[in-house]
Amino acid sequence: FSGPFTDVVTTNLKLRNPSERKVCFKVKTTAPRRYCVRPNSGIIDPGSSVIVSVMLQPFDYDPNEKSKHKFMVQTTYAPPNISDMEAVWKEAKPDELMDSKLRCVFEMPNENDKLNDIDASKHAPVLNTSKQDGPMPKPHSVSLNDTETRKLVEECKRLQAEIMKLTDENRHLRDEGLRLRKVAHSDKSGSPTALALRDNGFNPLPSLLVVIAAIFIGFFLGKFIL
Repeated sequence: FSGPFTDVVTTNLKLRNPSERKVCFKVKTTAPRRYCVRPNSGIIDPGSSVIVSVMLQPFDYDPNEKSKHKFMVQTTYAPPNISDMEAVWKEAKPDELMDSKLRCVFEMPNENDKLNDIDASKHAPVLNTSKQDGPMPKPHSVSLNDTETRKLVEECKRLQAEIMKLTDENRHLRDEGLRLRKVAHSDKSGSPTALALRDNGFNPLPSLLVVIAAIFIGFFLGKFIL
């Protein structure tokens, strides 16, 4: 059986009947739990042959452990009328049986194949390192730049939203101031509304502060991006 033994390993036995009579055969093993034999018994016609598959189940291979597994192929001439194979083997006399014993041998792949695999594995890192030579840190730096760029874009969007909000508030205050001026001019100077406007007095300072704030944010935004 050739390894590795991490999966089922199959070996075939070819049994040939050189006689002119039918022969019954049976395959036995000293480790029945480790092997699966198909077929493990049967009849071979004169001059014919049968292939018997012996399947070794997976196991942990130890090269220092000697194999003690053995197989035995037992044969006898088939009686004229066969109705029960078990009865044939029970009624067979010892001098009518022929035994052929086989010892199992476990082999791992050729050492030359292992050396070729090792050489191939040695060459592979060289190719990889040659590809990695040079400015390899660039992808990492590019990812950092992408992160900073993403932050800048998000900050720009936030500042633009603030500018739009301040612009809307400034427009609203300007419209409110124009409306109040029209009301003040339409009313008489001595009317309570006019007096209230003079007392309260529309101060354009909030609108001016909004404009200054928008200019400052725009300047900061341009400097931040550039």
